[in-house]
Order: sequence, then structure tokens, then C-alpha cells
Amino acid sequence: MSTLTSTPTEPTYYAPDGFPAGLTRKVIESISHIKNEPGWATEFRLKAFEIYESKPMPQWGFIPHFEIDLDSYVHYIGAGHKKKKSWEDVDPEVLASFEKLGIPEHERRHLAGLEAMNDSETVYSGIKKELSDLGILFCDIDTAIREYPEIVQKYLGSVVSANDNKFAALNSAVFSGGSFAYCPKGVKTPMPLQAYFKVTQESSGQYERTLLIADEGAEIIYSEGCTSVKASSTNFHTAIVELVAKKDGRIHYTTIQNWKKNMYNWTIKRAIAEERAHITWNDVNVGAQTIKYPGIILKGDDATGDILSLAFACGDQIQDTGTRIVHVGKRTRSNVLAKGISLDGGINSYRGLVKFASKAEGAYSHIQCDGLMLDDRSQSHAYPYNDVAGSAGKLNYEATVSKLDDDMLFYLQTRGLSEDEAKLLIVNGFCEGVVRDLDVEYSVEMGRLIRMILEDGRAIGNSAAIEAAQTGNTMAPDKTTSSLPAGPAC
Repeated sequence: MSTLTSTPTEPTYYAPDGFPAGLTRKVIESISHIKNEPGWATEFRLKAFEIYESKPMPQWGFIPHFEIDLDSYVHYIGAGHKKKKSWEDVDPEVLASFEKLGIPEHERRHLAGLEAMNDSETVYSGIKKELSDLGILFCDIDTAIREYPEIVQKYLGSVVSANDNKFAALNSAVFSGGSFAYCPKGVKTPMPLQAYFKVTQESSGQYERTLLIADEGAEIIYSEGCTSVKASSTNFHTAIVELVAKKDGRIHYTTIQNWKKNMYNWTIKRAIAEERAHITWNDVNVGAQTIKYPGIILKGDDATGDILSLAFACGDQIQDTGTRIVHVGKRTRSNVLAKGISLDGGINSYRGLVKFASKAEGAYSHIQCDGLMLDDRSQSHAYPYNDVAGSAGKLNYEATVSKLDDDMLFYLQTRGLSEDEAKLLIVNGFCEGVVRDLDVEYSVEMGRLIRMILEDGRAIGNSAAIEAAQTGNTMAPDKTTSSLPAGPAC
């Protein structure tokens, strides 16, 4: 007599903590299922996955230099717990990790809004009554897809299309976490919205998606910090940030990333500015192997944009950063200030495009690109691409590459400074044009971070007395209240 045995069938979806390495249709559908997304969002992901499979690996920048096997990464890691409502509810270990990220106690309790993302999921979300009373929507992107679908569906992918390149398609297929903000007409955020992102798992990818919309006459100020834990294997980070500034709208976006050096950080940031709108990107890159070019499309007449960037390349780091600005409207104006510092054999490259469309009459752009090398083993490069399509505009480009000036060092030492103090003063002065535009809490902390970078890169000695001399403090710096991302300086 034969016995019938049943064979266990494969589950339809992966469990939140059971995703394998690699990317398949089942992975995409499982992410969407876990997030309880509407059908249009699932379709958005699946179309992006088809594009991802058809696109070759990009060959621009330093990408060919790295051997990246995207199938070796786990592209989704669940948080493993429900979203918390307040800091008191957050697990102590998670809370400790965010303290290292630089969220002081008073900021935890009084910030207007905060999104903190651990790996692929948001672990804390708080929205103050003051924001909601003004009609400002601020939450994680996953919540926004469910609760504000009419806004998200209209703008998601409108600035950065999945068709752009393989990484854009990858993020569009597997994005998880990230911030969403909508500021209604004529309203300004009463204080900066802030987000902090951290990667804790080895051989994993983080793909947050951030979407900010400033309606007509509205203004959004947003800051984010990024870090990761030390790991024996590499991690991969490909985020997409989309900004939309409607007529007379303004968005000021600040990033300070301090990923570990074994993190590949290839992020796509782009904004659209309509008539008389203004966009500011403030971008500080300390850690990771970075390829990032924040962009602005000056679509409307009289639209303006500023991009200020600062990149540190230390040791075996490659920082390939720059800008993408397209002038479409008439009388549009842009300003680019890019600073790069290389030390201990690091490679820093500026790669930027400024384009004037044929109808961009009266457009104006000024680009300043400066590199500073602190030793003979480091490298600094500039690859500008300026494209003027017959418009009656004006474009200025200037670039400098320099080393530490021995005469300046000698002069400062004759004024009573030690060699380390003199080097630090010169580097801080070099960075000043970018640092002064940061939020107050960040600009105050940048001096400390710059000192850490120079110490780790062996450009100066490890001495807390340097900071004490600068601040008039004889006590060692209190690092528990730092507002900058934690992690090694380089």
C-alpha cells in the first residue's frame, strides 16, 4: 500500500528577517507585502526591477575601479520590532547607537520632527503638534505611501526616474525607509527637520528614499546624518533624494555622512526648482567610498540654486563627488563651491556638469572647485563639464589645487602656534566657505570632526590640547553631545 507524503511548499513571501542575498521578483513582492503597500507602489517597484535587469553597470566615475557584485548583498533587512512612539520606548541598545550618531538629549525631546532609520527600517518616528497644526506632513516614506498616496504617487520618480541608470532602478525596486515631507503653500518649517541613518549588518544594502515637496511660497529646512558600524565585509548604500520646490518655494538640504570606509556610497540626489524657487544642497562627505553628484534642474524662470560640498579622502578612500546643474528657465542663477581635502594617500575628485539649455537666456553660473593635498601621496582631480547651448548666458569656472604652504606654516608658528595648530588653522580656513552655511550645531562641531580626520590621517598629532587652545577650554571635549554622525573620521 503506497503512502502519500506532502512536500512543504515554498512560502509566497520572505519573512522580514529571512531575505536571501540577491534580487528577484519574489524579493520585490515580499518587501511590498511587508510594508502593506497599495497596488500602484508594488507595480512601481516591479517596473523598476525590470529596468534594473536590463541596465548594464554604469562605467562613469570610479565605478569600474570597484568590483561590485550586487547579487552578494542582502537588499532588505527588517527592523524586527514595531515602530516606537517616543524615545522612552526605544530599546536601550538602539538608543545608545543613536547617541553615538550625535543626537543630544535636549534635541531628542525638542526637535520638531525626527526620522531615525536603522538598516532598512525606521525605528523611531515623532511628529510634534506644531508641525501638524501648520499642515506640514513629515514621516517616513513607507507611511507616506499608505497615508498620503495622492501626493507620493504624483511626485515619486518625477525627479529621479528608474530609467536613469542601474542604481536608480535598484533603489526604485527595493527602497525602504527614508523621509517624506510636504510643506503647504506659504508655510515654513519652524525648525529643521532631521533624519539619522545607520547600517549595522554586514554584506547588506541600504536604500532609503527621501521625497520633499515645498509648495508655492513654502520653505523646508532638512538635515540628515549617516553612519555605519565597522564590519569585515563591505556594505552598499544607494539612496535617492528627490526635491520639488514649486513657485517661490525654497528647500535647504544638508547631509553629513560618516560611513565606514568599507561602505560603497553611491547616492543620487536631484532637485527641480520652478519659477523663482531656490534649492540649496549642503553636502559633507567624510567616510565611505563615495560617488555622489547632487543636482538641480532650474526649470522655472528666475529659479536659483546653490551647491556647497566638502569631501575628505583619507588613506585608501576615493571620494568622487561633484554637481549636476541644468539651466532651463530664463535668468536662472547657480553657484557651486566644491572643496576637497586629500591626505594619507586618499584620492579626491570633483566631477561636475553645468548645462545651459538653448532657451536659458540670461542664465548665470559660477563654479569654484578647490583641492588641498596634505602629503605627497594623495591625489586631487577636477573634471568639469560645461555645456552652453547657444543661450545668452554667462558661466564662470575656476579651480585650484594646492598643498600646505610651508611659508604660511612658518609664519603661523612664528606667531606662537605649534605646527599641528597651524595645520589645523589652515585646513579650517580652507573649509570655511562650506562650513559657515551649515546649521549652527553642525558648524560648531565641524572643527572637532576636522581635527579627528587630520589625526586619523596622521596629518597632525593626536592632541586634545589643540581644541583646548582653540576654544579656551582646558578640559577634554565632551563627545557625548556631538551633533555629527559617529564613526571613524576616515
